Amino acid sequence: MVQLLTEYAHARQDQKLSQAAVAERAGLSRMAVQKMESGASDPRLSTLIVLARALGMELMLVPSALRQDLEAFARSGGRTLGQPAGVDAPASIIDDLLSTSAKR
Repeated sequence: MVQLLTEYAHARQDQKLSQAAVAERAGLSRMAVQKMESGASDPRLSTLIVLARALGMELMLVPSALRQDLEAFARSGGRTLGQPAGVDAPASIIDDLLSTSAKR
């Protein structure tokens, strides 16, 4: 849970949004956002979903059995093994996500 809330805080900071701005977008109080980011509260799943959407993100629940495969897929740039990106292929959203997380 702590890692998820840390990711929210990084996403908010990357977008140069204050806690108050995110709270307003999410329909929460600034204090609720502050408590979540500091780990002082244990938010409900519905609150996490609303907060993610306020940051332009989606919270995705992944079955434990699929996590390893999904992480491998993300690390591969969203391509199956041995499949090149191709000359005309657009950049993968996964590449963008990986480069953003690598900057942190």
